[in-house]
Amino acid sequence: MQVRLSQLAELTQGVLTGDPNLPIDKAAPLHTADATAITFAERPERLDWNAATQARAAVVPLGAAQPTPDVATLQVADVKEAFEKIVAFFRPPRPRWLQGVSERAVVSPTAKIGQNVAIGPNAVIGDDVEIGDGATIHPGVVLQPGVKIGENTTLFPNVVVYEDCVIGKNCLLHANCVVGAYGFGYDSSTGVHVLAAQFGNVVVEDNVEIGACATIDRGAYDSTVVGEGSKIDNHVMIAHNCKIGKRNMICASVGIAGSVTTGDYVVMAGRVGLRDHIRIGDGAALGAMAGVMGDVPAGARVVGIPATPEKEQMRKQVAFAKLPDALKQLKALQKEVETLKARLEATDSAE
Repeated sequence: MQVRLSQLAELTQGVLTGDPNLPIDKAAPLHTADATAITFAERPERLDWNAATQARAAVVPLGAAQPTPDVATLQVADVKEAFEKIVAFFRPPRPRWLQGVSERAVVSPTAKIGQNVAIGPNAVIGDDVEIGDGATIHPGVVLQPGVKIGENTTLFPNVVVYEDCVIGKNCLLHANCVVGAYGFGYDSSTGVHVLAAQFGNVVVEDNVEIGACATIDRGAYDSTVVGEGSKIDNHVMIAHNCKIGKRNMICASVGIAGSVTTGDYVVMAGRVGLRDHIRIGDGAALGAMAGVMGDVPAGARVVGIPATPEKEQMRKQVAFAKLPDALKQLKALQKEVETLKARLEATDSAE
């Protein structure tokens, strides 16, 4: 599809500078855009444009100057939002390809299926499962007995939801994630590891996204909870009895031990690890690979292993970088001390 730049200006309500008839046939980021693509730059003044891209058109902030005289621009209030509209124009989302309940799905006669629900081949829907209106259950999904799925929620292929777990409205569960697996808790008092109680469930509130291959364990007696609007990345592990607050951002490969509680708007960067039974306050940010061994106050930023406040950790890193020079200085001082000591001993002997 090829359009004139002026058509994209109308689409985005952008202010056009440059040739309105410039032909555009795709949208692409800076490093892959060619002369027929439109790209975007939130800070074009910081770029060496000709080195950064071949694009001859770009979406830029209102008031931004043209990167070069031969680059046309669309000036907009929100660069990313406008560029997303353009990308969707060139690559519109595919229509919902699942329709109705597949003949190859296994659906219990006691399950309650809402209106406009799609269930793909080889999905298994257990006894007393409830699926809300507009939900999409992709091929290979397994919903064990008593599971509840909210309206307009999508479960991608091979998701498994264990018995009695609850998934809210407008959620996305990506391929191969598992909700409600048994918690990793054992009684070892007799010398044999005996699995602890697994009578709880998992409650995922509305508007939550759970990444591919993530796992959320069920509570022992109560619910493991993921708060409304939280986003969980791929390969995250949330253990039994955790209470995750609202609108948390939990990045890839985070591991959260049992009975951790987080406030709202907490951010955990990649590969963070949290020990059990601690609390993370509202708005706290845990840096990548932080090893969190104790409670973190609201609004705090911690990094490192063990995790400490960000500024403290930076000071430690600066000090650590100076250790080789400090060691050289120490050795030089030791030599000077030994030399002075020898001179003093020689003076004492001469007297």
